[in-house]
Amino acid sequence: MRAARFHGEGRIRVEEAADPAPVAGEVTVRVAACALCGSDLRPLRRGWPFTPGHEIAGIVDQPGHARHGQRVAVYIPVFCGRCEACTSGRTHLCETSRELVGWQRHGGYAEAVAVPERCLLPLPDDVPDHLAPLLLDTIGTTAHGVRLASRLVQDGPALVLGAGPIGLGAILVLRRMGFGPISVVDPVAYRSGFAATLGAEPVSADAAAAGRFALVVEATGKDAARQVALEAVGVEGVILQLGESDAWTITETRSIRLKDFFLLRSFYFPIGDFAANLALLRADRADYERLVDDRAGLDGLETLFAAFARGEKLKPVLAPGP
Repeated sequence: MRAARFHGEGRIRVEEAADPAPVAGEVTVRVAACALCGSDLRPLRRGWPFTPGHEIAGIVDQPGHARHGQRVAVYIPVFCGRCEACTSGRTHLCETSRELVGWQRHGGYAEAVAVPERCLLPLPDDVPDHLAPLLLDTIGTTAHGVRLASRLVQDGPALVLGAGPIGLGAILVLRRMGFGPISVVDPVAYRSGFAATLGAEPVSADAAAAGRFALVVEATGKDAARQVALEAVGVEGVILQLGESDAWTITETRSIRLKDFFLLRSFYFPIGDFAANLALLRADRADYERLVDDRAGLDGLETLFAAFARGEKLKPVLAPGP
């Protein structure tokens, strides 16, 4: 089969690779769509030993298996199903396995991928291939985080820092869950302009820092955004940290020090949330359709990633084809 290899410094090469060899408890999934994600910019820059791609939809290609031919999305965490976290429903926090599809094992920027059976999420017929990956990070990750935050704040003004796929997904989830008005900060005009069409008001970082928000979603992983989040959160408000980075450098100012607030870190979502995530997609399908603003085959992946890295694409999708 053909698979993309990330060699660092923005270089992606499509190479011949061995067909997936699923072991006991796994199946082969023929990839129909794999959405690009901001976290994949790290392997794009650094190179990666495995084929990336972790927002995957496809068809089970395992003749003789009970699920052969089934349309599925792929749940990223490879969970054991037996530990305390898994049996309590927190499959994304499995205590036994720390493998993630597309990170510690081959992912979906390829024609096919081996997937544990317990990570298969059946797709209903009304969810097309190109939208199915949004159920994972864009909706799943953001919705789980907002659900956690809702234990502390149920409504009120919200601020989203970063209008990439996670930030835009957060705007749609916040809007659906009753938060508002919603403000957004993003230096890229294309992204902030799109956020405005979703009902969020673009504001400057300085204006955001001077505000006081019940819920602040930090979706960039950048120190500047984290600084703004700490300044902008209101008294007894919540900062929901979804952005990832290797280190923090924050200046503790008086406006940060002299208030009570909650800092919440959220990772992915428990597998039991999938039905609720489907409901969110169906409720705002027209807007999620607009997020998928480009598609390409494997041979166009490097060009697609370059445009995505420049902020010229919102949520492009790889469609490997036959």
